[in-house]
Amino acid sequence: MAKKIFINLPVADLSKSMDFYMKIGFTNNPVFTDETAACMVLSEEIYAMLLTHEKFSEFTNKKIIDAKTGIGVINSISVDSVEEVNAMADAALSGGGSEPTPPKDYGFMQQRSFNDLDGNHWEVLYMDMSQMPG
Repeated sequence: MAKKIFINLPVADLSKSMDFYMKIGFTNNPVFTDETAACMVLSEEIYAMLLTHEKFSEFTNKKIIDAKTGIGVINSISVDSVEEVNAMADAALSGGGSEPTPPKDYGFMQQRSFNDLDGNHWEVLYMDMSQMPG
C-alpha cells in the first residue's frame, strides 16, 4: 500500500480556501468535509486538510502562526511538465494567491512558488532528470 501524506492547514475562511484549492487542481472529498474542515485531494497519495482555526487548535497546544508574516513549512509538489507548473501557479494567482519569488530555472528543474489565501507557501516543480548535471 502506498504511503499517503495529509497536509493540515489552518485557514481563516474555509469556503474561500476550498474554492482556491479547487482552482489549482484539488478536488473535495465530501466524506471528510464539514463546516470545520475540508479534505482536498490532489492525488491518491496527497491530501490537504483545510481546518478552521478552532478545529486546527484541537490538534495542538501551540500558537497558530500567521503565515502571511512568518513561515513554518514549504509544501512542494512535483508535476509532469513545465506546462503543469505554469498552469498550477497561474491558477493560484488568478484565484487570489500571490507569487512570493520569481520563477526559477535550474536547467534540469523548473520551479514556481505561490502563497495561498492564508499565506501558506507552496512550490510546484518539474524535474527532467536526463538534464541533471553530472
